[in-house]
Amino acid sequence: MDRNQVTQKIISAKVAQGLRWGDLAKQFGQSKEWTTAALLGQMTFNREQADKAQELFGLTDEEAAWLQIVPYKGSLQSAVPTDPLIYRWYEIVSVYGTTIKELIHEEFGDGIMSAIDFSMDIQREADPKGDRVQVVLSGKFLPYKSY
Repeated sequence: MDRNQVTQKIISAKVAQGLRWGDLAKQFGQSKEWTTAALLGQMTFNREQADKAQELFGLTDEEAAWLQIVPYKGSLQSAVPTDPLIYRWYEIVSVYGTTIKELIHEEFGDGIMSAIDFSMDIQREADPKGDRVQVVLSGKFLPYKSY
């Protein structure tokens, strides 16, 4: 048994029960973005959240315990993703990464945007030419320090 097997069981139960990520997020009292990442094995559940997952997905005690262990983060199978949607994110970083870096440094100075003190919001944006995907990423700025 490992975390990946628990994730697969959760996904199978989600499909079998016809559940949606947003509805599951309400059950956990968290954002749909965090809840989805957690259920896909990328975040650590506290005991209460693991108990809720155990109830929702019919997990064993051992499987619920796996949800409370800090996971190995990073879920891509390869360095360059092959899934078309995920590849577009790779492409965005490849094309605009230096621009994002320059603009952050110009505005904030030498540092990074945290992916730990971080939030994300994904919404549908209606558009007469075809609906758009709106993604807002918000991470705390962490300046490099001198020592």
